Amino acid sequence: MNNIIEITDFTAAELDIYVRRTEAQLLNRDRPEDGIFIAESPKVVERALDAGYEPISILTEKRHVDGEGRKIIQRCRDIPVYTAESDVLTQLTGFKLTRGMLCAMHRKPLPSAEKICKGALRIAVLENIMNPTNVGAIIRSAAALNMDAVLLTPGCSNPLYRRAIRVSMGTVFQIPWTFICQEDAGAWPGAGFTFLHEQGFSTAAMALSDHSVSIDHPDVCAEKKLAVILGTEGDGLSPETINMCDYTVKIPMYHGVDSLNVAAASAVAFWQLGRR
Repeated sequence: MNNIIEITDFTAAELDIYVRRTEAQLLNRDRPEDGIFIAESPKVVERALDAGYEPISILTEKRHVDGEGRKIIQRCRDIPVYTAESDVLTQLTGFKLTRGMLCAMHRKPLPSAEKICKGALRIAVLENIMNPTNVGAIIRSAAALNMDAVLLTPGCSNPLYRRAIRVSMGTVFQIPWTFICQEDAGAWPGAGFTFLHEQGFSTAAMALSDHSVSIDHPDVCAEKKLAVILGTEGDGLSPETINMCDYTVKIPMYHGVDSLNVAAASAVAFWQLGRR
């Protein structure tokens, strides 16, 4: 029997994870085994449940208790379901809930880079992409456009931040991902490239340079195993990373435009290079 609880006290400690803890506090770097994330919207919550994540509690609009969220609530038996009208929840959280539902869930231990690269032919590597919206959008494109896995350097925003999850439409639960060189942030790019080559990957930097080739270059497309490396929103990939790559590739541009947002560029790159 679900424990449906109408919110009457904004200061209740049980609501802290939704309204008074930062993303960093939820991540809990000192005790990752106690890490939490917030999934937003019924569809995203459902995808997290399908992927085996354990729910802690639900915060939802009243209308969803017997409406769109009914099946999810039935799946999450014996956890608290906090509920109120939409305007109350907006006042409580400080933002309008996407499709009227949040669910706090336990994080799972991240897989090793070796595990998610095993059997993969096309992977995306994100270097220091700090905007969670871009991280979520890139992961959504990677899942949709035939990438097998995503690796992130330690400087990237965590894919289980609420905004990244929401923008990805829950695909963060559908494509394998993990951090590379997480134990030693200084090991990227050197040790990171050693790892990629040991796994049999050729590397392609998405960057503008005098040595860039078109993204549809036959040699790039013919690589059996390829890691597509994308850089941060402002500065792009570091010069050291570009120099270490086997290829530097670019998307042909027109009308005087020199580049695309990294999330848009990733979709073009994955469409072209994900075809096998």
